[in-house]
Amino acid sequence: MTQTTKTAPETKAVPETMTAAFDDFMEAFEAFKETNDRRLGEIEQKLTADVVTRDKVDRINRAMDEHKRVLDGLALKKARPALGGTGEGSPEAAEHKAAFSAYMRRGDESALRSLEGKAMSVGSAADGGYLVPPETDTEIGRRLSAASPIRALATVRQVSGAVLKKPFATSGMACGWVAETASRPQTNAAQLAELSFPTMELYAMPAATAALLDDAAVDVESWIASEVDIVFGEQEGTAFVSGDGTNKPKGFLSYTNVADSGWSWGNIGYIATGAAGAFKASGPSDTLIDTIYALKAGHRQNASFVMNRKTQSAIRKFKDADGNYLWRPPATPGQAASLMGFAIAEAEDMPDVAADSASIAFGDFRAGYLVVDRTGVRVLRDPYSAKPYVLFYTTKRVGGGVQNFEAIKLMKFAAS
Repeated sequence: MTQTTKTAPETKAVPETMTAAFDDFMEAFEAFKETNDRRLGEIEQKLTADVVTRDKVDRINRAMDEHKRVLDGLALKKARPALGGTGEGSPEAAEHKAAFSAYMRRGDESALRSLEGKAMSVGSAADGGYLVPPETDTEIGRRLSAASPIRALATVRQVSGAVLKKPFATSGMACGWVAETASRPQTNAAQLAELSFPTMELYAMPAATAALLDDAAVDVESWIASEVDIVFGEQEGTAFVSGDGTNKPKGFLSYTNVADSGWSWGNIGYIATGAAGAFKASGPSDTLIDTIYALKAGHRQNASFVMNRKTQSAIRKFKDADGNYLWRPPATPGQAASLMGFAIAEAEDMPDVAADSASIAFGDFRAGYLVVDRTGVRVLRDPYSAKPYVLFYTTKRVGGGVQNFEAIKLMKFAAS
């Protein structure tokens, strides 16, 4: 009987379509399962895995990460349709677009000045700048949702002021059962407190050549959106996870973490793995189950895992009692992988597994985290500071923070 063995997935050219990238990813996952099963079988027979097999598992695991990175990149590109290329807007929108294009290309402010007043900075003297057309503003926001994993999960609210203040009840209104004819004593009023979400300025300064601006075929609005979406998304992604709240949003990892058994409002509860800097040796997936059921049922049904790729690669090897892998690949291109039935959001700003690190978050981020966008993206044209290039000082005001502390739980890699 001839035994056939599968080799590790070969390195191929970068696929150009999501279907091809998804096929490569699934091929790598099948090779990973077969090789990892062989590794586990060797451990059962010899009490140790062959070095070649172990290295092969690690190599395929890295290949899967690379295939997933390509797949995510293609999904991001797919979420970027050309601006202004389809559909017919209102005459006012077309007029604003033409005026903004004239300002971007030639510095001609006259048309824009007649359409809108200059946008002034909050709390400081005027520094100029004009609001981008509404469709461009919307497109930048949509692209940020594709590039920033926490923004895609959280509640996003548009505001016109510098701060959003949100009241909440520290203790609910008193109520109780009463007979039909019994007296009804006066109940205590709810005690209200306030959460404050200030917006902070996020800026980028893309540069263009005169040749680019003179080229009539170039859509300058699409160019601005494509220049700022990645850099804004990266800065937001870091701030929403670990920002300290000083001149940036406050990330959910920056709030005080307490053991879930002693949780109170204003803190984020965590479940310890039982081993410093690692999953516990026996039943490592038990902590995942404990974390899932630490959430209330109302939040659990809408919950997602948040972790980085390195943590996810470690979890891929976990199996249940029946030998089924707990980590599952996406069902179709464009969807997220899942862990124990819950979607996984990859956030590269989550910490790697280390002693006392909160490397995995689980929660209903739609209910738990609030992103505040101040309406409007401003652009100030500067043709003088970096001749012969033209700089475009682009600003957006963003805030964020936890709005429901019981909707997010952390897994902490600590003994207790």
